[in-house]
Amino acid sequence: RAGRGPDDPESEDEVYEVVDLTEYARRHQWWSRVFGSNSGPIAEKYSVATQLMMGGVTGWCAGYVFQRVGKIAATAVGGGFLLLQIANHSGYVQVDWKKVEKDVNKAKKHLKKKANKAAPEINTFIEEATDFIKRNIVLSSGFVGGFFLGLAS
Repeated sequence: RAGRGPDDPESEDEVYEVVDLTEYARRHQWWSRVFGSNSGPIAEKYSVATQLMMGGVTGWCAGYVFQRVGKIAATAVGGGFLLLQIANHSGYVQVDWKKVEKDVNKAKKHLKKKANKAAPEINTFIEEATDFIKRNIVLSSGFVGGFFLGLAS
């Protein structure tokens, strides 16, 4: 052990200080310095009218986009199925419906297995979303109302 000093990384005499990060964060409130004094739940930052307006506008935009994308997806799926039926009826395509049914049932079983494995992650996401909605109920209710208006427009 000759030649080892206090700066040697293999020295057994090194002393480490243990820092409790939760206590440090409580004492120093670093998030206020990083994000400003108005950081925290949205209910603490904006008036009820502002929260309703922000939620309503974002909800309307999401609902409008959801409506448009939904129409396009429904048209694509329905049109593809219609073309497949016309091609099948005209003799261009021969569809083995027994094999299709077997494959669909196999896919359903596979999805059920995957759904049971993914349940903890889904439950965690649902709990986090519920907590967010509870903390920001005014914003969330504005979003839901705006979403339905966006779907209707």
